Amino acid sequence: MNAWHAGAWWLGFTLLAPVALPLAVYTRRNALRLPPAAGLLSGVAGADLPGEPLRLLVLGESTVVGVGVDELQAALVGQLATALAARYGRPVAWRACGENGITATQAHARLLPQVLDQPFDLALLVFGVNDTTHLTSLPRWEAALGNMAEALSARGAQVAFSSVPPLQHFRALPWLLRRLLGMRAGLLDARLAQLAGRLGVGHHAVELEFPSEFLARDGYHPSVLGYRVWAQGLAVSLVPDARCAP
Repeated sequence: MNAWHAGAWWLGFTLLAPVALPLAVYTRRNALRLPPAAGLLSGVAGADLPGEPLRLLVLGESTVVGVGVDELQAALVGQLATALAARYGRPVAWRACGENGITATQAHARLLPQVLDQPFDLALLVFGVNDTTHLTSLPRWEAALGNMAEALSARGAQVAFSSVPPLQHFRALPWLLRRLLGMRAGLLDARLAQLAGRLGVGHHAVELEFPSEFLARDGYHPSVLGYRVWAQGLAVSLVPDARCAP
């Protein structure tokens, strides 16, 4: 069924390409570009709590480096570490490793080597927006995520995937692109969920409503509130296993 859906998407895209491609070029040229958030790329949340810190890695694209907010503490990694510390009553030593605009294949080559020499208890992989807009093939997408997950698991980390964000709600995109890219994101996420099942790792849905206050002023990245709700949802569904016990 996935192959049928993917084929149907490509057929629809091909038919709409004379309109969609110029629209995409125009949108890209006129998009508001925000920088990564300021702040150190590692830290400790709940430092005054008892027990050994849970060692958290968040690896991925622009949301990992906090595009859309001013400070990394207000972005996904900072808010997730704070929420996990509060939920489990122990410190969380976190590290963010991300790059604005990066795809999963590029991250496998450029980002993964930066973190393999450091031990982590929990590794959250956050990808999908750039692979959606770059029209990454499903096999290439799956291979890159699978290779990163297996490399981190082999070093003792409990691995989890955050689901592909729903691009159909990104206000910066015109309606036609929202529809096309939202459907493409759904295809990538379905493949990601299947991969997670085969590897026995977590796949955690981004369960957000998307009123305007959930998005930054670029209409593309989360706001402080959007990151907070995303992080709080992940903190509930990310259940550290026995390897993460203090």
